[in-house]
Amino acid sequence: MKLLFRLLKILLVGLALFWCGGLLVFRFLDPPATPLMLIRSLERGALVRYRPVRLADIAPALPRAVIASEDGRFCLHRGIDLGAVQEALDDYEETGRLRGASTITMQVARNLFLWPGGGFVRKGLEAPLALALDAAWPKRRIIEVYLNIAEMGPGLFGAAAAAESHFGLAASRLSEAQAARLAAILPSPNRWNAARPTAYIERRTGVIRGRIGQLGPAQLACID
Repeated sequence: MKLLFRLLKILLVGLALFWCGGLLVFRFLDPPATPLMLIRSLERGALVRYRPVRLADIAPALPRAVIASEDGRFCLHRGIDLGAVQEALDDYEETGRLRGASTITMQVARNLFLWPGGGFVRKGLEAPLALALDAAWPKRRIIEVYLNIAEMGPGLFGAAAAAESHFGLAASRLSEAQAARLAAILPSPNRWNAARPTAYIERRTGVIRGRIGQLGPAQLACID
C-alpha cells in the first residue's frame, strides 16, 4: 500500500511539473503534438496533418467565427464562463440533459494537457488548468493555439491543414463563409465535412455568420 501511495505521489508531482512546464513553454513555442493527435495517428496508422501558424497568418474571419460559435464571451471571462455554466445547470434542471459549457480556454487546456472524452475527473482538472492558462497567457495566444490544435477534419489539426485540405487555400485567404463553415463542423469534425456541407451544416453556418454580426467591440477587443 505504501508503494502504491508513493507511485501515486510521483505521478501527481510529475503531472504538476508537466502542466507547469507546458504553461511556460507553450506560451512561446508551438506544441509539437497533443494527446488527441497521437491517438488519431495510431488510429489512422499515419501521421496527422498539423502545421501551426501565427494568428496574423490566419484570416481574421476564423477567430471571429470560432468565438461566435464556441465562446461568445471569450474576451470577457477569465477562463471559465460562469454565466454559461449557470445556464447549463438551469437547462439540466429543466430538461435532465447536461450540455457543455466549455470555453475556448478550457478546450485548449483539455487538448494540450488532458485526454479526450468526458468524466468528472477530467472536468475537475480542466477548470483549474483553464484558470491558470488564462492567467499565464494573453488571449491572442490562447486563440492562436486553439486555432492550431483544434481537430477540423479526419487527420486534420489546425487552420492551416484544414484550409488547405478543405478549400485548397492558405489559412490567411479563408473567406467569411469558409471560416464560418469550419467553425460549424467543430463539434464533430470527423462526421461533418466543411468542403461538402450537409443542409444542417449550411444552416449552422448561417447561424454562426449571424452571430458574428452581433458581436460587439468588447467581445472582439482581445483579438483585434
